[in-house]
Amino acid sequence: MAQLSLAQLKKNMAPYEKINTKSSVLQLINTLGPLILLWYAAYLSLSVSYGLTLPITIIASGFVVRTFIIFHDCGHQSFFKSRRLNDIVGTITGVITLCPYHQWKNSHAVHHATSSNLDKRGTGDMWVLTVEEYAQASIWIRLAYRIYRNPWVMFGLGPIYTFLLSYRFNVKTAKRKEKMNTYITNVSIVALYALLCWAIGWQSFLLIQVPIFFVSGMLGIWLFYVQHQFEDSYFEHDEEWSYINAAVEGSSYYKLPKILQWITGNIGFHHVHHLSPKVPNYNLEKAHEATPLLQKATTITMSSSLQSLKFRLWDENTKTFLTFKQVRPLLSKRVAVTKRIPASVVSTERK
Repeated sequence: MAQLSLAQLKKNMAPYEKINTKSSVLQLINTLGPLILLWYAAYLSLSVSYGLTLPITIIASGFVVRTFIIFHDCGHQSFFKSRRLNDIVGTITGVITLCPYHQWKNSHAVHHATSSNLDKRGTGDMWVLTVEEYAQASIWIRLAYRIYRNPWVMFGLGPIYTFLLSYRFNVKTAKRKEKMNTYITNVSIVALYALLCWAIGWQSFLLIQVPIFFVSGMLGIWLFYVQHQFEDSYFEHDEEWSYINAAVEGSSYYKLPKILQWITGNIGFHHVHHLSPKVPNYNLEKAHEATPLLQKATTITMSSSLQSLKFRLWDENTKTFLTFKQVRPLLSKRVAVTKRIPASVVSTERK
C-alpha cells in the first residue's frame, strides 16, 4: 500500500470515531446483564449436575471477553465521551476481568505506538525474536523462548501469570495515579471474591469461577496473539517502521462467525482498530466495510488461524514467520560458516 493512500485512509476513519452513548449503554446492559445471570445460573446448576455447570461457565467466559472489550474501549477513551466516565467504567470492568485499568491502559498505549517495531519491543506485546537474534542467543535464552512460545505454556500458564500475578504489581516507573488504581483494583477483587465465597461457599465459588477464568483468559490471550502472529505480518526496524503500515499490515482481520464476532466485540477487525483506536468497537465493522482498501488486509479464519501456533521466529529476509523446524537448517548453515572462518580472522574482527 502506498504511504499517501494510507495517510488518507487514516483520515477516512474520522467519521467512525464518533461515540454513540446509547450504543455504549446498551452494550453495557447486554454484556454485564447476561454475565451476572449466567453466573447465577451456574450456581443454581451445581445442585443438579456439574456437567450442566461447565457449559454455562464456558458461555459466561465469552461475556467476560466481551466485558474486556468494553474495558479496552474505555482505555482508549472511545466508549463514552466523558473521560471520567470511561475511567470509572474501565476500573469497574477491570475488576471483573482482573485487569488494573490505568496500568493496562498505559502499557497498551505503548503497544499501539510501537507495534511491529523491532527496535521498541517489550511493553504490552508478545515476546518475538528474529531468526538472527535467536541464532545469537545463549542456550538459556533459546530455552526460555521455546518454553514461552509453547502453546501449552502460553495458553495454559499464560492466564495465571498474566491475570493473577503480573497485573497485581506496578512497574517501578508507574506514577501515583496508576499505582493507586492497581491497589484499588486488587482490593476490590479480593472484596468481591470474599463476598461471593461467603454467600455461596468457597467450593461453589471455585467450581464456577475457575473455569470462567481459564476459558476467558485463554481466549483473551489467543485473540491478542493471533492478530499479530500471522505468516506474512509486518515487522521493521525503527528507521523503516511506519505506524500506519504496522496497523494495517501488522494486524489481521480475524473473520469470525457472527455470534463469535459479537461476543468478541468486533475486535477481529484489528487492522481497523490499530489504524484508529478511537473507533468504538461497535463501529469497527462499519469502518471496514466502507473502506475498500481496508478490505485488502490479511484475512484469517478460525481454521487458518490455527496455523499461527507453529509460527515462532520472524525472518527479516523473507518477511515471514517461520517455525523452529524451518529455522533449524538456517542455524546449521550459520554454525558451519562460523566454523570455516579462520581463528585469526575472528580474533582480528573482535579487536
